[in-house]
Amino acid sequence: MGGLAVLGQQADPAAKAVPAADAPNGALTIGAVIALTGNANLYGQDQRLGIDLARRWSLTQSPRRPLRLQLEDGGSDEATAIAGFNLLINQGALALIGPTLSQQAFAADPIAQRRGVPVVAPSNTAKGIPQIGPFISRVSAQSSVIAPLSIAEALRRDPAIQRVAVIYAHDDAYSTAETLIFQKALTARGLPPVTVQRVQLADNDFQIPITAALQLRPQLVVISVQAVAGGNLIRQLRELGYRGQIVVGNGLNTPNIYPICQRWCDGILIAQAYSPELNTPINRTFQRLYLGVRPGQPPSQMTAQAFAAYQVVFEAVQRLQRRGGMAGVSLGQAREALMAELLGGQYDTPLGPIHFTPDGEVVQGRFYVAQVRMDPGGRSGRFALVRNSPVSPPER
Repeated sequence: MGGLAVLGQQADPAAKAVPAADAPNGALTIGAVIALTGNANLYGQDQRLGIDLARRWSLTQSPRRPLRLQLEDGGSDEATAIAGFNLLINQGALALIGPTLSQQAFAADPIAQRRGVPVVAPSNTAKGIPQIGPFISRVSAQSSVIAPLSIAEALRRDPAIQRVAVIYAHDDAYSTAETLIFQKALTARGLPPVTVQRVQLADNDFQIPITAALQLRPQLVVISVQAVAGGNLIRQLRELGYRGQIVVGNGLNTPNIYPICQRWCDGILIAQAYSPELNTPINRTFQRLYLGVRPGQPPSQMTAQAFAAYQVVFEAVQRLQRRGGMAGVSLGQAREALMAELLGGQYDTPLGPIHFTPDGEVVQGRFYVAQVRMDPGGRSGRFALVRNSPVSPPER
């Protein structure tokens, strides 16, 4: 073709050479697609802060290679997450962090996989996320590892429990995956649910499913929904007279639920992948940065996981740069090298030490069970550890 471009055809950004670190525009772009609008923005608020704190921390590490963050709104639906992924990939992002929801990941991650772009998920816990392809990884432990711990704690507190009701959102990939894990854990203990009630994420009024559940006199209610629906569901459960234990899933792992369920949040049990009480240098640094922005509040799991997602990308880039792995290569080659470097690394994060399996699954040593304790005013609270020591996960 003698160098002539086909009309309307765009050059593949992956074929462009990676700029030298000391070039005037030598920064590498890292993209993040998180929920800044829609119901999932309760998580996105935490994640945006976590990424911002990680960037501040990274600047204190004397980086060999500067990184530039480009943040895009992934909304709370699949189409917006897909648009964010496509935009960042086409603009030459070296790697992506996100999206916020598992349901979005199943739609958007295959795009990055086909284009050979590394993805680190900060909050996707549904089964099968890393298995989308070799460019997909996550720092958020899958629900099957964490969720059963809160069931065990509820039964430890009341061994006489015999009747359990389950409520989940059937229009959400995370919720449908997690509820099966909860139900399997209950059945393994000889407690198959007396009822399983289905709701939708857009629901505001849960009187019908709650009334149906309460007619069967449950001693424990297990909930798998996202934050907004979950907060409303908990409040209405209590208002309709339920006084037993409530176990909730990862969708309610944010202090942004407090203004929704208010004083009725008090006492709910939740398993977590992060504890503010972890006494390590990086967690102390993370908390110091966090308290500088939100004084008086301990960091949430969502914020810590977003910090860890940016941290592992940053550290993998620096190691690759030290070894000359980005010298004279194309963007496509750099993306491939970064994915290999990322999966091969060991990381000391606010979550504790983590590394990855060859297929991108996070390996994390210890997890926790917390109980929400609301302040007297009922507008704020904290996730308090049930015990002072972490809970070891089940064998994988």
